[in-house]
Amino acid sequence: MIRLFARWTKRLLLTVVILLAIAVLLAWATLRASLPQLDGEFAVAGITAPVSIERDAIGAPTLHAQNRNDLAFATGFVHAQDRFFQMDLSRRNAAGELAELIGAALLARDRRVRMHRFRARAGEFLLQQNAQEKALLDAYAAGVNAALAAMDAKPFEYHVLQSEPERWEPVDSLLTGFSMFLDLNDERADRDVQRGFAARVLPAEVFDWMYPEGTRWDAPIMGDARAESVIPGADLIDLRDLRLPTANLVVPVDVPLPGSNNWAVTGALTAEGRAIVADDMHLGLRVPSVFYRARLKYDEPAAVDLAGVTLPGVPILVAGSNGHVAWAFTNSYGDWSDAIIVRPGSKRGTYLTPDGEKRFAEFRELIKVRDAATEELVVRETVWGPVRDDVVYPEGEIAVSWIAQEPGGLNLRQIDLETVRSVAEVIDVANAIGQPPQNFVSGDADGNIVWTIAGQIPLRDGYDSELPVDGAIYRGFVGWLPSDTYPRVVNPETGRIWTANARVVDGEALAIVGDSGYALGARARQIRDGLFARDSFTPQDMLAIQLDDRALFLSRWRDLLLGVLDENAVAGNEARAQYRDQVRDWIPRASTDSVGFRLVRDFRNRVKATVFEMLTMPIRAAYPFPVPLRMSRQFEAPLWAMVTEQPAHLLTGNFDSWEALMLSVIDSNLNDLQGRPGGLGERTWGEVNRAAIRHPLSPSLPWFSRWLDMPREPLPGDNDMPRVQAPATGASERFAVAPGDEANGYLHLPAGQSGHPLSPFYRLGHADWVAGRPTPFLPGPAAHRLTLTPAP
Repeated sequence: MIRLFARWTKRLLLTVVILLAIAVLLAWATLRASLPQLDGEFAVAGITAPVSIERDAIGAPTLHAQNRNDLAFATGFVHAQDRFFQMDLSRRNAAGELAELIGAALLARDRRVRMHRFRARAGEFLLQQNAQEKALLDAYAAGVNAALAAMDAKPFEYHVLQSEPERWEPVDSLLTGFSMFLDLNDERADRDVQRGFAARVLPAEVFDWMYPEGTRWDAPIMGDARAESVIPGADLIDLRDLRLPTANLVVPVDVPLPGSNNWAVTGALTAEGRAIVADDMHLGLRVPSVFYRARLKYDEPAAVDLAGVTLPGVPILVAGSNGHVAWAFTNSYGDWSDAIIVRPGSKRGTYLTPDGEKRFAEFRELIKVRDAATEELVVRETVWGPVRDDVVYPEGEIAVSWIAQEPGGLNLRQIDLETVRSVAEVIDVANAIGQPPQNFVSGDADGNIVWTIAGQIPLRDGYDSELPVDGAIYRGFVGWLPSDTYPRVVNPETGRIWTANARVVDGEALAIVGDSGYALGARARQIRDGLFARDSFTPQDMLAIQLDDRALFLSRWRDLLLGVLDENAVAGNEARAQYRDQVRDWIPRASTDSVGFRLVRDFRNRVKATVFEMLTMPIRAAYPFPVPLRMSRQFEAPLWAMVTEQPAHLLTGNFDSWEALMLSVIDSNLNDLQGRPGGLGERTWGEVNRAAIRHPLSPSLPWFSRWLDMPREPLPGDNDMPRVQAPATGASERFAVAPGDEANGYLHLPAGQSGHPLSPFYRLGHADWVAGRPTPFLPGPAAHRLTLTPAP
């Protein structure tokens, strides 16, 4: 009996193993079936002549078409082959339709976005595009859908989600553009509202000091650094009778801004007389990467040869070169959204405007939720924009006026960059583009360079747009700035232009662009100084600046910290002494093996959080409900003044001195770090700054995360230096190129070209990005050739 049972058990186990093997093979075969065709010929409807698609050893394609519409078709085809799920998430992100695909976990995100009704607006904006732009969108959508139809199985993500991919429509490319607006703009005017709470309470002198326009770190290309204000006296603000609840103090995570670095040098500084343009756009890092590298060529009506990065979902080159002109972007952080105070009218459902009472327009948005009931969201709109339902402001409700909602705010005029031949031509094109307004830096083969704003700039009705404005008095946006009045810097005497999300201009130009929270100028200054450290450049010289991780900004904080940890402070305290030794012997870079860098960084962040909480106690006390408050990105100016001048009236009663405050911060940091394995000496920067570059489905599939995600490895870099890097934020690409000499440029991206984990191109190129190794700007020799032919 026992033997029979044993044989039966073995057979059962063998059967289970065989069934599991069959299931694995079937799953593998199903996933393999969704890999794209890379070689041979494929007949498609929607093109007028054959289109060649050559992919190099890392999967970077070169597309060659007879005309621009056929090229748009082929671009949609390769985007869908490699990145359709990414494209689907982009359109759903803007439309507020993620919960329909993913589930209730993203319902709150959908509710937040639906306020803008971007699907309806995209439909309206589509009608505003010219005939050429509509034809490109139609051709691109046809290419996307042709690629989907050509797959033997749907993209693997839809098997995991047990759903079906939906067709791509021309309007979805506009939704992809709106998704970038959401990433790069203050889409709810949060900054205005949060500053407004502070401005209502603080004396004007204190508010201006806490929220300065800039600091001594500024490095604009037009104007000078800002002088820093005097600390307000005790007659204006006095904190000595208050007590900070330090037990509940939260140290905010210092995450890099969505932004970028770019710069250009004139031909006077290069051997061949060509300008050189460099770019690294800092965005959220994920698998696959935000951008998709490609070379795009067409023959008629005149030959065009483009190379650089594209955005899956859109049929245009985002940044790169056309052989005559190269261009690059950074987020401008100009003022593109306003908070409008909505005062109620005399009748229910009305509100006040300068033109009398008006009735709210109401829209019912239906939000589908996977495996749950559909939700209804009522959106109320004013003449300025939608009304927020998540903020209580004393003077009234808040409506958001945002350029993304305005007709003309989004268009495809960037396509005109493909055929410009000089900086003189490029300027007017850049100023006509409808996109999240960017710092646009360009250079041409003749050696000229320019900075301007690419994107629509709003005209306002004469009010302070950095605080909530009374809608009963002001009209808000009253049109677009004419392109010939845009601020521009062309061929400066220095031969150098640079931007890094900080303030770029001053005076009248700054008044035009506005300020929605510029980055601290330390990064821009380090780039500027790097550019002035040389008298001549090659593209490879630009990579050294992009990878510069020297901790110049934190050096004075290290000196301050060592001054606090004097002999009296460390006497009889071995932990403090060890802390001091690590700081004294630091590696002065955001190096993965540096303990001292991490400690200095932590010290500054904890002091900053403590000081901000002290200064904002009077603001919070003035409201009967919790209020969101924003720390200025220029807070370094008042912060440094306080820790160096140490005014007694700005110290709360639970600290005897500024030295005591800073020692308490050090001890708190020690308590967090020294008890971990290996002690303080193992608390390197690389321990916390480890890559978290993940596929969107990875958190739901933890058993497969190693297969789906990029390696979780230490990464050098940080804020306030050119090499911006956090675990899931950083350079979404890096390139430098001299137009007309693309063969000697470089370009690399995180993750790989393909979004399919069984593709050989899923990870190729990522190691070069991590190590900062230059890879060629142009795709290499063809490893695969596919020809699209017109269907009979």
